[in-house]
Amino acid sequence: MPSADSDKKIAMKDKLPPLNAIRAFEAVARHLSITVAADELNVTPGAVSRQIRSLEEFMEQPLFIRGHRQITLTPAGKQYFNAVARIIEELRSATRKLKRPPKRRQIKVRAYTTFAMQWLIPRLASFHQEHPKIEVLLTASLDPVDFHNEDLDAAIRLGSGDWPNCNCYVLSDNVLAPVCSPALLDSEPGLHAPADVAEYSMLHSLARPDDWTHWLEATGVIGQVDARAGMSYQSSSMAYAAAVGGQGIAMAQLFLVEKELREGTLVRPFAQSVDMGAYTYYLLTPKHRAESEDMTTFRLWLLEQARLTRNAS
Repeated sequence: MPSADSDKKIAMKDKLPPLNAIRAFEAVARHLSITVAADELNVTPGAVSRQIRSLEEFMEQPLFIRGHRQITLTPAGKQYFNAVARIIEELRSATRKLKRPPKRRQIKVRAYTTFAMQWLIPRLASFHQEHPKIEVLLTASLDPVDFHNEDLDAAIRLGSGDWPNCNCYVLSDNVLAPVCSPALLDSEPGLHAPADVAEYSMLHSLARPDDWTHWLEATGVIGQVDARAGMSYQSSSMAYAAAVGGQGIAMAQLFLVEKELREGTLVRPFAQSVDMGAYTYYLLTPKHRAESEDMTTFRLWLLEQARLTRNAS
């Protein structure tokens, strides 16, 4: 028969950690600050510190590294925080649904201004037509995404697909090429070779300052053309609009100007392009919390739209 001591050890293994301490741990780990966590929880920093010590004693190992005026998670603390954050978010979500059923089914998505205006918004009407009960709240920002501290369901970001703690789904090819108004092709001195862009106003996006450099290097004329010369705009969509208006030559991500190229308001003066490979647009969703049914619906729709765009190019 098992002894009383062995029964006690089994009971201790199955025992839940102190829940108030878990709440304090999650807040401190999220902010990496005992003071900020204390303000959020409406208790004193000393009370938060005691809760953390209580949890570490229960876990029989340190969860934080205390430095001079800073606090960081130990490897064990990071692992535990990922699990705790996911569970707390699920608990919050379940509580919200039970206390106040949402009047609207809303998905919160962040994108870049140009991506939203040139690609996503023109397609959103079809999503709303297929799913009239799901509202997509779309915002635009260049800021990095922090799913732990922001109320977001998804984000569309440009990068190499290596965002930590995110599910990453490729949305597009990222092929760069110059575009301009067809009227510019008939102007003097003419666009006969890549180096000829130096004779025209090169249009830049402040959000993408290196695009011209990538293309000029790929075509071998970087030494003949000043990659920074020309006019700059806050976003690529503004540079594209300036190109449509005949103000110069913009360096475009081709999938974002497919409509203008198809309608002829923009043309490609040169066949040369540069493929940025894995550095492209991705849909990001948080790994630390479960995906809602509505978000799954939106994600599958978005990936299908992206597939259709790639196949059409």
